[in-house]
Amino acid sequence: MSQPLTDRHSRIHRSLRISIVDKCDLRCTYCMPEDQHFLKREELMTREEIGTIARLFVERYGVNKIRLTGGEPLLRPDVVDIVRDMIELPVSLGLTTNAMNLHKHLDGLYEAGLRKLNVSLDTFDAERFRTIARRDGYWTVWNNVRRAHDKGMRIKLNMVVMRGVNDDEILRFVQLTEHNDIHVRFIEFMPFAGNHWGRERVYTYAEMLGHIGSVYSFEKLTDDPHSTAKAYRVPGWSGTFAVISTVTEPFCGNCDRLRITAEGKMRNCLFAREETDLLSALRRGEDIAPLIEANVLAKHAMLGGLPQFKPEKQEEVLHDLSARPMVSIGG
Repeated sequence: MSQPLTDRHSRIHRSLRISIVDKCDLRCTYCMPEDQHFLKREELMTREEIGTIARLFVERYGVNKIRLTGGEPLLRPDVVDIVRDMIELPVSLGLTTNAMNLHKHLDGLYEAGLRKLNVSLDTFDAERFRTIARRDGYWTVWNNVRRAHDKGMRIKLNMVVMRGVNDDEILRFVQLTEHNDIHVRFIEFMPFAGNHWGRERVYTYAEMLGHIGSVYSFEKLTDDPHSTAKAYRVPGWSGTFAVISTVTEPFCGNCDRLRITAEGKMRNCLFAREETDLLSALRRGEDIAPLIEANVLAKHAMLGGLPQFKPEKQEEVLHDLSARPMVSIGG
């Protein structure tokens, strides 16, 4: 009988992130280098290959959560069909998007059964949006967020907090939760290839809570045992906010996430420096289960095998964590 995927630390892996395209219509400074090269169509997983790999993880290993990511998944012409395929599986399905083209697909995604969206939005200022994303589009994105919310979608709004860039907007994002059932998630700025990460740009989890607490009283909510986010609520408000403290307070001991890149490479950690090529083996007609299991067993205890961030230390090695930019890993 098939068993759930576990690694040597006995963590059960029930959540799978599948990147379905490596391209993005925004060139955000923290996730896409200026010289980013994209995959050719034949290098990407097909709809059928995505379905085959997803079913294997669900049926053999007990995965019960799938999130479709990119790049920007809404740039893929068959995204609604892929959502429809995933909905047929016994999983909780979500999709991560920058919402730039959400208006073109919202009705189709909803009719296909999608109810959960993670939307990346780092500012409420149109000019600052243009600087971060390297193009205009704030009002398009925000209007699409409102459309999705009004349609009944569950929205998680992801803000990457960067010191000196957008940390002055933290309170405004919290205020959004007063009258809106929206779930804001503040993410510590993480190091990836080409994003000019530096320890001085990390606005920490502790600083975020201190800043919010200087204005609002808030209560801790109960987190899922495998959640990557620490959730809070201002009492009486409609929505919630959370902090993802990947850099300063890693949650690796409870993380249950695995990732598949758009070209079918398996990563056992967001910061992994090693990958396993599932797609080539699948196209050769081979059983990919042994590859999956070996990849999970090779998972490091924390941060892809590198030491935890220490704010008081002058030396820093986290910039070596990944040779891939965020756009090609998937959120």
